[in-house]
Amino acid sequence: MNDDQRALPIGVRIGVPVVLGVLVIALWEVLVWWLAVPKFVLPAPSLIFKSLTTDYPSLLLSLWITLRITLMAFFIALGLGVALAVLSAQSRLIEISIFPYAVILQVTPVVAIAPLILIWVGLEHVDRALLILATIVAFFPILSNTTLGLKSVDHNLRDLFQLYGATRWQRLRYLQLPAALPYLLGGMKISGGLALIGAVVAEFVAGSGNGAGLAWRIVESANRLNIPRMFAALLMLSVLGIFIFLLMAGLQNLLLRRWHESAMQRER
Repeated sequence: MNDDQRALPIGVRIGVPVVLGVLVIALWEVLVWWLAVPKFVLPAPSLIFKSLTTDYPSLLLSLWITLRITLMAFFIALGLGVALAVLSAQSRLIEISIFPYAVILQVTPVVAIAPLILIWVGLEHVDRALLILATIVAFFPILSNTTLGLKSVDHNLRDLFQLYGATRWQRLRYLQLPAALPYLLGGMKISGGLALIGAVVAEFVAGSGNGAGLAWRIVESANRLNIPRMFAALLMLSVLGIFIFLLMAGLQNLLLRRWHESAMQRER
């Protein structure tokens, strides 16, 4: 970001995207009315808003189900990722033993392993299968970023700790973990969005309405040609994803703004 962009007032940086969004929605409304586009092809924003208010109770329940799976997958991935990253940073043998399998999980499409997970877990435990699949998707960014951060300690500081006879636990607590925090927070920003994507994709693949999350509402609405409700569910998913990203960005700024260069520069 250059100096001109930093000089823009916060009101301008927020207001311009909002005004642009309002103009796009207004143009969408006018074009749909002017061209007489059928609502099962592309509904007008007013119809989407009407569907959102009409179906709000069921959509809100589905939103909570999707959010619950997303948060559980995120925190499980966070715990596993940090724990394995710490172990990998302490032992080269553990690192070369773990990472190949972590990479395999990352590059294997979740749609390919979803049927297998469903068979292993059982169709009566669809929510558990969705949680496993979402965790798999969200796990790798935490592991890779935290491992990189733990191994990116300044060698001069490492030598200083060794000179003063610091134990391995002291090096980890007072040197490696603080150095890895920016990397971990960056991985969390990625992982939060991926957990939501994993939950949604897993529910699409599961093909069952047992969970009744937002992904199932989208499938159900598409099958019934209730396109306004489908767009309403998509809107709620987008808002949820934006909220998760902003929450992670806020946490990153809160923890780094007083000492790390990446956050301090934004405040200047």
